[in-house]
Order: sequence, then structure tokens, then C-alpha cells
Amino acid sequence: MPKLTIDGQEIEVAQGTVIIQAAEQLGIEIPRFCYHERLAIAGNCRMCLVEVSPGPPKPQASCALPCADNMVVKTNTPMVKKAREGVMEFLLINHPLDCPICDQAGECDLQDQAMRYGQGVSRYHEHKRSVEDKYMGPLIKTEMTRCIHCTRCIRFSTEIAGVPELGAFGRGEHMEVGTYVEAAINSELSGNLVDICPVGALTSKPYAFVSRPWELKKTESIDVMDAVGSNIRIDSRGQSVLRVLPRVNEAINEEWISDKTRHACDGLRVQRLDCPFIRNTDGKLVEATWAEAFALITEWFRLIPADEIAAIAGNLADAESVMALKDLLDSVGVTSRDCRSDGALLSSATRADYLFNTGIANVEQADLCLLIGTNPRREASMLNARIRKAWRGGKLKVHMVGAEADLTYPYEYLGNDARILSEILDGRDPLAQEFANAKTPMIVLGANVMARPDAEEILAAIKAIAQKYNVVREGWNGFNVLNHAAGRVGAMDLGFLPGEQGRNINTIIDGCRREEIKLAYLLNVDDLDMALLGNAFVIYQGHHGDEGAHRADIILPGAAYTEKEATYVNIEGRAQRTKRAVFPPGQAKEDWAIIRALSDAMGKPLAYNSLEQLRERMSKASPVFAVIDEVIPASFAPPSGEPRERFRISDEALVETMPNFYMTDPISRASKTMADCVRELAASQNIRRVA
Repeated sequence: MPKLTIDGQEIEVAQGTVIIQAAEQLGIEIPRFCYHERLAIAGNCRMCLVEVSPGPPKPQASCALPCADNMVVKTNTPMVKKAREGVMEFLLINHPLDCPICDQAGECDLQDQAMRYGQGVSRYHEHKRSVEDKYMGPLIKTEMTRCIHCTRCIRFSTEIAGVPELGAFGRGEHMEVGTYVEAAINSELSGNLVDICPVGALTSKPYAFVSRPWELKKTESIDVMDAVGSNIRIDSRGQSVLRVLPRVNEAINEEWISDKTRHACDGLRVQRLDCPFIRNTDGKLVEATWAEAFALITEWFRLIPADEIAAIAGNLADAESVMALKDLLDSVGVTSRDCRSDGALLSSATRADYLFNTGIANVEQADLCLLIGTNPRREASMLNARIRKAWRGGKLKVHMVGAEADLTYPYEYLGNDARILSEILDGRDPLAQEFANAKTPMIVLGANVMARPDAEEILAAIKAIAQKYNVVREGWNGFNVLNHAAGRVGAMDLGFLPGEQGRNINTIIDGCRREEIKLAYLLNVDDLDMALLGNAFVIYQGHHGDEGAHRADIILPGAAYTEKEATYVNIEGRAQRTKRAVFPPGQAKEDWAIIRALSDAMGKPLAYNSLEQLRERMSKASPVFAVIDEVIPASFAPPSGEPRERFRISDEALVETMPNFYMTDPISRASKTMADCVRELAASQNIRRVA
């Protein structure tokens, strides 16, 4: 390991570490534009110049020079200062002086470093170069005259996003950055280009001219657009959420987020439920008071037997509201309840049966991956980025059974027939030998596969493969189920599942059709075919006027994830909490508080009056909620019984599980930006078909 001295401080670093990285370890700041710790080194901007000895008597680029033994580095000498001033002068030759109208102003690396490292004057008086703006889709606004050719965007799109649609063309003064053919960038991670651009060349189109960063209140929270639990920062002004940005969390999303996470926030402002509604005798929903709504619900619960009542928790239901609703249902004897609103009957026998047990960060250690009935690019974008990162490291080989898709990395396609699992188990498929040779293999089962009639057989076959080929062993658990609903794992942990003689989601729907279920309580349920509820009386609790509200007979307005302090458990079993950025509109309230107030009206008051008391109750129900932001591992349970008797897997094809990435929940369906993305995607697909 080389040992060197930087500004008088001695440090020993790993082989291959470059000077700029070593300086960061010592807390020494070296300016940079092209260098980014998660991207390949380019050495374009030369802003990171330092003085190195022994070596040539001129400044060296610290981002591209590996550390060596006995190297002495100086970062603040007169030579370095003069060199940086010269580089900054060159960078600003053609840069337009439009900071007052630039959306990047206040958060601009060029602005900040020009103030700190520039000399304040320029000796150049020639006419500035002008570059035509490029079209990159509905999410990215371009001002390419501001571009300094750092190539961060090119490297991100190629390396991280896996869509090499950006590049540089032209030479010298005529060099430009853009798409090779003018078209939208076809990536669910394209919004991150705005974050990594060090100048105002790429800015957020939906956020253009909306506000300045110093006007915003910043709230650290987590995302619920999928089940990964990406860490985010919510920027709000007054009662409006104006933008969502990523927070660094190396264990989950690193410093990236998906476009849906970033841009669906405009859907929080429209189609909101802001007061209770009751459907009158004319079939119209009319405004009501909380007391009127609670009185009517109480009457229905009094008139209908408990075995004719059912409750369903939806994809965005937080753990607090699920716990409160479960306790309320228990108090009145209702046992028909389920949180698997999409019909995916995930096994609750052991916790490992519905978790991504490998862990998001540990994907980088895997050397073999088998995807079964899942498209992680759409269901869990940040997990897919991890898989791609592992593949780029040269270690991971991916195989896929299911609907063929572009996952941004190559894989061996094994077809869409799940019966191949039996062949792998018997050793008749070549993949069996690869599993036997792999050191850290992993299997990823799409949760929607569990909605198939042969789901139990598929699960048993996968478990048998995992057991036979040491997919699960001491120090490594490669058996994974990939959920795409943010509230699913938390609800499973709390046991929001059928009680004794209770119905599951499929039999609840069947009971509604047969008129055996006469009352259905929907907690944030909007992704269910409401026609299946038949003539049942429907109580809907949620925050948007989506499918559930259209079908409801009573509407109780709840709070969205940006408007409440709530707990969600991500795919790997990590409990995390949102923070309130703004207050809910009108009379809307936090979901657990609504249920607590309803319990009083029903004469069955719950045993907690505050959020802290409720969370204490949750911790007793499941130890997962006693520890925040830590993964509670689960033990793998091998298949029970004689496996060969159970593998009667159907020849039914595994189909696409999420055809529309941009609209998967009531928030994204209400978003104009997401609608623009859907239209752009449809247009680009039509163009490709014609071509």
C-alpha cells in the first residue's frame, strides 16, 4: 500500500487510489468538475490540478494520477492557485452570464468554484460561442451553451443507467454533447443527469422557474413509489411539495433515485380528497362531517355480522395505519383481512418467504443471478441499478425466466416457461452446473408470480433449488422475493393477513361476488378491479380520488406520504420512517388518527392515543419496528414434505408484471409529468417500430 504526504499530512492508501481520493480521506478539498466518485475517470476539466514531487515541474491532474510511495502533494501553492485560475478563466470564456435566470443558481458547482478559485476578471473579449439546445424528453431542460464538456452525463447514462444514448460529437470548439438522434432519453433514471451536471446545462424541466433553493423547506424522508425505500429529500414551499431529490444512503439507493420518485410529486397537488364524503340515495357522493361519516360506519358495523365484513390494505398503506386497523378489526371480531391486494399470496410461513434476503447492497457480491417472473428495471429501479453495477464489475452473470425485457445489462434468456425450474433442480439444464459452481448465487422471484394458481409449486421448486445448490448457507442468503408495493412488507410483518376462519384476498373478492361479504374496508386500495366488489358497501380511506374513491360509499380523507410521519419496511426488511413536509389538505388527517377516532365512535377505543404509544404497540407486535434503519435478517425455511409430489407447475407463460412504469399508484396517476412521460414513451416506441 503506497504511503504519501498531502499538505504535510501522511496517509497510507489502497493500491490504485488516485490523489483526489486520498485528499478526501484527509478532509482536504480539491475542486473538480468532471470527476465523480461513482463514474469512470475522464480527466477533462483540469480543475483538480495539484503540485506533485517527485515529478515534472508542472501541475498534475489529481483525479487521474494514482498515489505512489514517497509522493509529496501540495494543493495550495502559488503554482496551483495560478493554474486553477487559468482553468477557470478558460471554462468561463464561452459561458453565458445568465445566473439570474438559471435554475441551477444557488446550487451550481461552477458558480461556487468561480467564486472561490477564480480570479474575478477575464482577459478574453471575443464573441461567445452559442450552442443549440437539445431535446432530451419531458424531464430534462437543456441550455447547452452553458455546457463545459465535463462528460459526467455521458458517463452516467452509459455506466449507471445503461442507456448509451448521450455522447459528444464535433471536435475542439465545435464539440457538443447531446443524443445522437434527437429523442427523449429512454431511461427511468434520467432525472439523475440534472443532479450530476455541475453547471446549468441540464436542469429539471418540470421544476423550471418554479422557485429558488433558498426559498424551500427541506425535509428528509423516504420514497414510497416502489418498495426499495430510497432515501429522499422533500423540498416544499408553503403547502406545496415542489421537488424531490435523493439523499445518500450507500445501503439502499447510493445517491440516485428513479424518475417516478423524483417527478411524480406534482400529483400530490391534484385530485386530492380533503373532506369526508357519503354516497346519498341518488348515488352521488356528497360532502359530510367526520361525525356523520363515523356514525354511518358504526351503524353498518353494528348491523352486519363480523364474518360478512372484510378489510384490505393497499400498496401505500403505512405500518401505523395497518396496525390500528388490525386492532380495530380484532376488537369487533373481523378476521377476513389481507394486505396482498394484487392477489399475490406471498407465503407468511416464515419472514424470509417475502423478503429480499440478500440485501440491496450485497447484490454487488453475487456472482450468479436467476430472475424469475420479474422485471427489476420497472419494479425496483434502484435494485436494478445495483444488479447492473455488479455485472459491470465483471463478477455477476444473469439468467432470466419470464417476459423478455431490456434490463440495461445482458442476460441469458431461458424462456417464459416456469417448468424449467424442475429441469434445473434435476440437473437437466446447464444452469444447474452454474449454480453448483457459483460461490454467491442468488434467485429473485417476482412477487406477482405468487398470484398464479401454481404459485405454491413454483415457490417449493425454488426453495428446493436453493437448498440443493447452497444458495442459502452460513453468511449468505440468496433466496429473494421482490415486492413492488411500499406497504406490503410492513403489513406482512404486522400480520395483516386472514385470521382464524378468515378469508384471503381471493376469497374476499369471491365473497363479494356471491354477496357473502357485505362490507369492505379499503385502506389505500386503488389497484384493485373495483367491479369485483359487487354490491358490497365500501368504505375507502385514502388521499386521492382514484379507483377506490370512485367506488366508495363512504370516503375518509387520509394523508399522503409527504404529509405524515409513518413507517414503511422495504424489500430487505429495513424499517424506515417518512417525515411530514407539509400538512394534508382541508380536513384530511393521518390514517392512524382516523382509525383511532373511528374506534371511539364505535365504542371500541384503541389502547393508544399518540403516535409514540402506537409505535410501542407495533414494536410488541413485531421486533422489526423496534429498530429503525437496520435490517432484521430472517431465517430461510426449506420446503416441507416430499418435493417431487408438489412440482406440478403449469405451462402457463410468465407475463409482464408492470407494463407501465410511470403510473403505478394514485399519486403517479395524478401526475401531469408522469402522463407526459407515458406519451413520450409511446411516441418513441412507435418511431422505433416504423424504423
